[in-house]
This record gives sequence, structure tokens and C-alpha cells, in this order.
Amino acid sequence: MDTLSLGSDEMPIVGLGTWKSAPGEVYDAVRTALDAGYRHVDCAPIYGNEPEVGRALDETFAGGDVSRDDVWVTSKLWNDAHAPEDVQPALESTLEDLQLETIDLYLMHWPVALKPDTSMPQSPDDLVSLDEQPLAETWAAMEELVDDGLARHIGVSNFNIPKLQSLLEAGRIAPEMNQIELHPYLPQTEMVSFARENDVPLTAYSPLGSKDRPEGMKADDEPILLEDPTIVEIAERHDATPAQVLIRWAIERGTAVIPKSVNAGRIKENLAAADLSLTDDDMDALSGLGRGRRYVRGELWTLEGSPYTLESIWEE
Repeated sequence: MDTLSLGSDEMPIVGLGTWKSAPGEVYDAVRTALDAGYRHVDCAPIYGNEPEVGRALDETFAGGDVSRDDVWVTSKLWNDAHAPEDVQPALESTLEDLQLETIDLYLMHWPVALKPDTSMPQSPDDLVSLDEQPLAETWAAMEELVDDGLARHIGVSNFNIPKLQSLLEAGRIAPEMNQIELHPYLPQTEMVSFARENDVPLTAYSPLGSKDRPEGMKADDEPILLEDPTIVEIAERHDATPAQVLIRWAIERGTAVIPKSVNAGRIKENLAAADLSLTDDDMDALSGLGRGRRYVRGELWTLEGSPYTLESIWEE
């Protein structure tokens, strides 16, 4: 499988996403994925399933066919733990849930701060402005995780170019990943170019259009990526699935990609996308589908009276 270089380490370019994987299902999904050949699992405490992921990892490693050193595990710092003194305890909790001694990659989940012990904001009072809790202070605490051996690599998620640039300038350790929404409807060409020029790898989340995300996050008239005629036509021509075309598109652009599934057949199909070949004409056709469509817009952080706006989060 192709990999992305993070320092002296290699991260498998295709991983199993676990957002929206329900408890009771994610254990089997992780076991199936590892048995099928996945060596990269993407997690986060806010997904509510890290203990079950940890049980699947632990039992797989105990079986002896797959070792801990073979599997790349990513997790994320939730928004309520941005205060420097809360960063290490948050990772320690994640490591306990995942039954690991160290995390391969630890990401700041959003450039948004919440008050401690707040999963989701119910009022603007639950949100903390970046003037009160600067990203650079949170990042400095994450750098200490590397110093202490708790995290091998650190990065960010949902960062726009100016915010990523600010950490590149202020940090002692440069961000080694930006995990963002990427698919043909949202190709983020400027970010891809900026990241390449500054040696910051990218991971594509919601690469299939996140059709199964919560109903409250959906628009009435939103386009369904997997049903796009161009994508369907390319898939049929290659005897592939639309999902495989989208995953291969991400790989061809040099980005990691973390499709989520709890269906054993689709988990295996998604991994097989690594062996699909797309032509230059295919890539050109897919590149022409951009429409600035975000499926994960971030309205959770923009309650009336919030210090955050969609414009300030995305700089669009």
C-alpha cells in the first residue's frame, strides 16, 4: 500500500474512519479491516467509540498476526481540552481507551475552543474565543506530548491556510498533518497546493460525501456525491464502485483518505481502491466537479453570540 512520510515514519495512505460507527458495530469493523489488510485506523474521543476500538486493537494484537508496530492509529484532541493543562490528560484518557502506550498521530480536532467538560455547545457561553485560548498555546502543549513520548507525531484538523500558517510560524514542531474535508465537490485546491509547498500532508475525511451523517447536518437539497453521474460513469467504465473512484481520486492527489464503513464487504472494497487506476481524463473530469460543497460546515460552533463564524473558521 502507498504511504505518506511523516518524518522517518510511513503512514498508510488508506485508513478506516470511525466517525459515525456505532458502539456494537465499530469493534467488528476494526477487526474486519485489520484482517483485510488495513494498517491505519482513525479515531477521536468525540466519536464515542474509542473504548470499543481499543478492545478490537488489543485483541487483534494479542492474536499475534498483526503487531502494534504494524498499525498506525490517529486520534484527536477535543475542543474542551485546549487549555494547556488539559492537553496531556486528554491524550492519556484516549490512550487508556485505546489500550495503547503512545499514539502515532494526535490532531487538534478543530480550531475552536470550548469550556472544559463541554462535548457540544448549548449556548454561546460554552464557547471560548481564540483570543482567550490561543491556538499557539494549545499547540505548545501538544509539542510536549512528543517530547514525553506520548505522541509520535502531531497535527491539526479543519484548519484553514492562515491558521495553519500561524502554527508553522509559531510552533517549535511544524504540524505534520491537516485532516480536512476533501472530495471532488470540495477539492480545496489552494490548500492542497499550500500544504504541498510547506510539507504538511493532508488527510481527506468525508471522502464519500458523508451521506450517513446526522440529519441535522444535512440540507434539504444537498447533492449526493456517490450518485453524481460523472462519478458513476467512471466507476462503471472501470468495473469499480463510485466509492472506489472517490478513494482513488484522493490517493492520486497525494492525500491520505479515511473512508468509514461498518459493512464488511464495503470495508474490503474500499481498501481495494488502492489498486484502481484512473486515467488523466478521469482525473480531469473529477476535477471539474468542484462546487464548494461542504458536508461538514461547522454550524455547531456559530450559535448566535458565538465568537466564531463560518467565515472565520474557513476563511472563505
